[in-house]
Order: sequence, then structure tokens, then C-alpha cells
Amino acid sequence: MIELRTQGDRQHNIIAPSLLAANFANLQAEMEWFNRSEADWLHLDVMDGVFVPNISFGFPVLEYVAKMTTKPLDVHLMIVQPEKFIPQVRDLGAAIMNVHQEACIHLHRTIQQIHEAGMRAAVTLNPATPVSTLEEIICDVDVVMLMTVNPGFGAQKFIEHSLDKVRRLRQLISQTGSKALIEVDGGVNRTTAPLLRDAGVDAYVAGSALYGKPDPVSEVHELKCLVR
Repeated sequence: MIELRTQGDRQHNIIAPSLLAANFANLQAEMEWFNRSEADWLHLDVMDGVFVPNISFGFPVLEYVAKMTTKPLDVHLMIVQPEKFIPQVRDLGAAIMNVHQEACIHLHRTIQQIHEAGMRAAVTLNPATPVSTLEEIICDVDVVMLMTVNPGFGAQKFIEHSLDKVRRLRQLISQTGSKALIEVDGGVNRTTAPLLRDAGVDAYVAGSALYGKPDPVSEVHELKCLVR
């Protein structure tokens, strides 16, 4: 499996631009700045219009994007029955397959299947889902992602009490000896990122804070500096 930690025992400033915020009329240009930047992962949100009230993009787009970068792909499936697509995500060369706790009836089995496919297993919690639902599997996952907005749409306002949720998750990880990284998705910008870092976050998904800016490469650099 691809190693996710690149600086010492625990890297605190992983930046994962979210392709959902990109200009799809010129994906090649978006991928060019991504490859030149200090971004660590590329976050790919797949939505089915069932689990979340929106539809994003499917595997033809993912395959195209995967060919344009060598950086780790963080594939976030906001869909029902995500376990059905483990082979397709694996075939992309994805480093991380991210499924929602709320979408998996047999979460432990799904985590096992992701690992057997050679990928890191990530589990996402929606804003209303408590951290305690992960107590039985926290030591089996590589990444836990907390949604800090309601899933389905970009450019939403950051949910302030997510900071307390991050702290509770960090406590659970410490108490159990889990090696899981904490990732957050939603409302990440220059203001919220340092607060999230102090709460215990390792990886930051950023969309509108990067895409559409005059110099997104510099924006990535600034965000990484803020969360060191």
C-alpha cells in the first residue's frame, strides 16, 4: 500500500485539493497547477444523488484525472453501497478509498475488503454522526474524515462545533492507540485551518479556498504554512 505519511511519524499539514471545486471546462489546466503545487493528495468526491442530494462525476472522469498525476488519490464515495466499487477504485491506482459510516451496513467487512484491494481505508462521518460510532473499528482504519459541512455541495459555511468533534476523535485515537489520521472536509480556509490544526487535524480538504484563485499554487503553500 502507498505510504501516506511523508514527514516523520505524523504529518500535520496534508493538503488535499478537492476536484469538485475545479473548472471542469479546463481540467488539464487545473491538474497542471495541482501537480506543480505542494498539495499532497487529490481529493475526489463521487456523488450519486441518492446518499447525498447532488451528482458529481463518475469513473470516466476519475480515470482521466488519474492519468494526469502521480500524487495519491483520495477517493471519497458519497454513495450507497460503496463496497460494490472497490475494484474500480483500486484499478484507478487510488491510495485511499473513503466510505461513509452511514452508507455501510457491514463497515468492518468493507474496511477489510479495501485493505485486501491494496488501498488505505478511510471512513467519513457526517456532521450529525457521533465519533463514538467508530469505537469498535478505530484501530482498523487508516484515515477518519469528519465532514465539517453537510455533504453534497461545495462552498458551505464551516460548522463551528466541528472543532469539539475533532478533539473527541483525537482523544479516541490516543486512548486506543490507533494510527488513524484525522482528515476534515468542508469550509477549510485560512481562518479555519489553524483552528482545526490546534484541535488535532492532520489532513485538510480544500475546495473554494484554492480553485478559482489567481495563484492556487501560492494558496496551497500558504495553507500548508498555516497548519504546520
